[in-house]
Amino acid sequence: MQPRISSSSLYRQCPRLITHLTALGDVPEQAAISPQLLHLVRLRASQLNGCGFCQHMHADEARQDGEAQERLDVLAAWREISGFSEQERAALAWTEALTLISQKPVDEAVFQAAKAALGEAGLIELSAIIVQINSWNRIAVGFGFQPGMK
Repeated sequence: MQPRISSSSLYRQCPRLITHLTALGDVPEQAAISPQLLHLVRLRASQLNGCGFCQHMHADEARQDGEAQERLDVLAAWREISGFSEQERAALAWTEALTLISQKPVDEAVFQAAKAALGEAGLIELSAIIVQINSWNRIAVGFGFQPGMK
């Protein structure tokens, strides 16, 4: 598949897009969100949205930051696998709830678990990340961005 619009054209014609979406992903140092958790959240949302471009990019970034390939391999089945922490589970459930919000309402138990695991400030920061990746997914899928595969 050929891209419908190239990323360079998109950024040249709408530079505020990269500025504002990138800013949504700037997590303050004091936030209780590790880089590993950010990678898992971005990758899981990208899986749900069918964004191959972002899946490729975030899996690669996760590996570069030391994430185990075995965990990336089973991320879509995180509920079945014991290799994810309670905080990761709560964050992944929140990610799925916000990403799939048009399909079903957010469950109160999912919200409460995420808030308990991350704190209010962490949950707000995580929500900004989820908004960011869902936006990027829509742009990448809509315009047909292709990963640079070897």
